[in-house]
Formats: sequence, structure tokens, C-alpha cells
Amino acid sequence: MDIINTRDAKTHLSQLVDKAAKGEPFIIAKAGKPMTRVTAVDTPEPVKSRRLGFLQGQIRVPEDFDRLGETDIADSFEG
Repeated sequence: MDIINTRDAKTHLSQLVDKAAKGEPFIIAKAGKPMTRVTAVDTPEPVKSRRLGFLQGQIRVPEDFDRLGETDIADSFEG
């Protein structure tokens, strides 16, 4: 992806817009620091990765998970 400084972007705005419309995004930088990304309006949004199930197969839930500490809790309330 090309990085264009603001002065060049002002000078060549029409050409840069045509370039972005054809599917060639670019970045406008100010003093060397990237400030904005220019893409075509109909460019699809990047797909965000799903985090659901990222530990699948790496941990194990015990069978008695719902009863863990059951006696300690009962003792705390019942005395």
C-alpha cells in the first residue's frame, strides 16, 4: 500500500481518488506519520477473527464442575 504525504495528496487528489476507486488503497501521512487510509466506498470491510473456541481441545472441564465446593458452601450457610 502506497504512503502519500499530504502535500502530494493535495496536488494529485484527482488521480489518487481514481486509483482508490479502482481498488488500489493508499495511506495519507503527515510528517511521515500515517494519518488515514483511503479506499473505495464499495471495498468490503475486513473480516474480524472470531475468538470463540480458541482454546478448544486445550482445557478440560471436570464432570463435577457444577458441584465444586458444594459442601464448603453448604457448611458456610448451615454452619
